[in-house]
Amino acid sequence: MKNKEKTTGNQEKQTTSILYVRLPCWKIYPGGVIYVADYIHKQRPDIQQHLLDLALVAPSERKRVLREHITDMQPDVVAFSWRNMQSFGPHPEDDALGVVMNFDHSPNLFRRIKAAKDAFSIVSDYTLSRLRNFGYMKMVRKMLPDSRIVVGGTAVSIFGKYVAEKCPPDTIIVIGEGEDTMLSIVDGFTTPVGEYFHKGRDGQVEHRERAEVFDLSRLSAVDFPYVESIFPDFSSYLGGDFGVHTKRGCPLQCHFCLYNKIEGAAQRYRDPVEIANEVDTLNKRYGVKNIWFTDAQFCSTKRSTEHVEQILDELLARKTDISWSGYLRLNHLTPGIAHKMLATGMGSLDLSFTGSQEIIDKLTLGYKLEQQMDAFRMFRENGYTNQKIKLYMPLNAPGETIATLRKTIDKIKELYDLFGRDNVLPFIFFIGIQPNTPVERLLIGEGYLKPDYNPLTLNPFVIKKLLYNPQPLGRLIGRAYLEAIEFSDITLDPYSEYIGRATMDIIERELNKMAPTAKPKRVFRILEAKA
Repeated sequence: MKNKEKTTGNQEKQTTSILYVRLPCWKIYPGGVIYVADYIHKQRPDIQQHLLDLALVAPSERKRVLREHITDMQPDVVAFSWRNMQSFGPHPEDDALGVVMNFDHSPNLFRRIKAAKDAFSIVSDYTLSRLRNFGYMKMVRKMLPDSRIVVGGTAVSIFGKYVAEKCPPDTIIVIGEGEDTMLSIVDGFTTPVGEYFHKGRDGQVEHRERAEVFDLSRLSAVDFPYVESIFPDFSSYLGGDFGVHTKRGCPLQCHFCLYNKIEGAAQRYRDPVEIANEVDTLNKRYGVKNIWFTDAQFCSTKRSTEHVEQILDELLARKTDISWSGYLRLNHLTPGIAHKMLATGMGSLDLSFTGSQEIIDKLTLGYKLEQQMDAFRMFRENGYTNQKIKLYMPLNAPGETIATLRKTIDKIKELYDLFGRDNVLPFIFFIGIQPNTPVERLLIGEGYLKPDYNPLTLNPFVIKKLLYNPQPLGRLIGRAYLEAIEFSDITLDPYSEYIGRATMDIIERELNKMAPTAKPKRVFRILEAKA
């Protein structure tokens, strides 16, 4: 692939119409494509735009509905938004984690066989989904041979090279933020900006790295009345969570994360007044109550925490009645900011958590555990009522040991004492290995993955490895998780113990059966005997 600063294609005239097509996924507010469409409208108000959300169309009707939109609109540009691509990616419509746990660790043969069938079904669904998505693009190319196709979204930002190879000719695959790239596309694509792959009409793929910085302060509050006019299904999302972003970029180097590559290492900020105007309009005009701040982390650095406080001040001034959440880091929290977070309607405290400084350091998360625990106490003392404490715990990450597991359990107990057991929700997850991350390089170096492995493989045995839960602790954690689920299934009481808490209790129970100096292999003997 070649880097290319200036690209020309067949479309050198200015665009007059754009059809955005949100490719099928679970029902979740399509905030990314709405930001792009809103930006294009404000820069080029004469362009006709329309958003078709295939997530809201019955599977059997999607091809027909897309064909009708293409026929009726005859757009100059068709821009596809693709959210998820990996078969083990988080997805509320399947349980890849539960399937892997049952296949690898269930002592019940029937459940292992059923898990194998379920795994085949999940992989098959994802295979067909990918084929259908590329099929939609090929149909557009056939119907509109002179129009330009654009593909963007989360999945594309991670797997752009793969997508480029499969797309039809004259397709632009946008990596990361797309507002400025899309503007250069609609202006003729004679002097493009941003990072993208371009598959030319000759089938050759060229790559351009981002050479400029998009000024995020140019993103004013979304014009939702305009969005309604181009997105007839907008009202379908009013009862759920709405995503609002306040910044882009991340200077941190967490071992498993790609945000600092996709969005850049330098944090850039939207105007707090515009952010508050956007949230206030959603709340007071449309009755939206739940806001999710979609940043990599809502606050992390000292500067970003100051930016958050400015947003909170604006929301307080407007008396906006919302419940909001977002991924947090608590390094630079002050009692005043904690109070303002709770006063503006923070519905839950969402953050990565491990009770071991060794694992924090191993994953290069960049904070001190005791600093985080002090921040929890700060919330408790500055207006906390009954907000949920959601702990996203990368169990069995590289470097995890019996000792670090015990430390995590101890810290969770401290949080039970601080907030009440029912308000603390440990979320059990495992690191998903993404391409071009430090953890991928580490595991290739250790021989866990082959250097030439395919991150989009459909081989179920490789997919299992990409959900990182290796031995010797994998079975201990896996069977604890399965036992917790079984307990939840057989108790019909909807207020029965939360699965994450139950899992950690069971892990503690099994660890307590062991001698303090027991080797990890001892875990297997205990569990095998129990099975």
